[in-house]
Amino acid sequence: MDLASWLTVVLAAVLLFWIIGAYNRLVGLRNAISAAFMQVDEQLRRRQQLLQTLAEALRPVMAAELSTLDTLGAAVQQVQAAADATRPRACSAAAAASLGVAESVLSSALARWLMSIEQHEELREREEVALRIAELRDIDIKLGFARQLFNDASLQYNRAVHQFPTRLLRSLFRFQSAGRL
Repeated sequence: MDLASWLTVVLAAVLLFWIIGAYNRLVGLRNAISAAFMQVDEQLRRRQQLLQTLAEALRPVMAAELSTLDTLGAAVQQVQAAADATRPRACSAAAAASLGVAESVLSSALARWLMSIEQHEELREREEVALRIAELRDIDIKLGFARQLFNDASLQYNRAVHQFPTRLLRSLFRFQSAGRL
């Protein structure tokens, strides 16, 4: 073998190892997004269970506020459906956007529901209700941290996908930009 053949083999080997390394890096970053979403999903499930339990317990007392409770229940179901759709494809920008829209609807319904609880003096004075609302706020704080972790993982992945040499592999291996919550 002459020198040109050796150089071609060496360059091909370097290129192959670079492609394998870049691919593995992107897969690792994509897996980090999925792992971060599992933390978001866990908090979403905890919040859903708490809201359903609390809403059912307060339904008899809040008979005049049934439309608020029904709106809250529908919003909780919408978030759960969006989370179920996002779970298998946590890197999908469309799935993350759908979850974000559902979260904003739930946030609005939850604010109205909490306001209606504040208007009922007997509910404000119940220790169980106060404890559940405090637990709900704690879940929201944990959810905020989990969202931040997810968004940081998405940002790292998106930066890697859009960097010059890796960008060449993007279409070859179908790496798409990840969404943020």
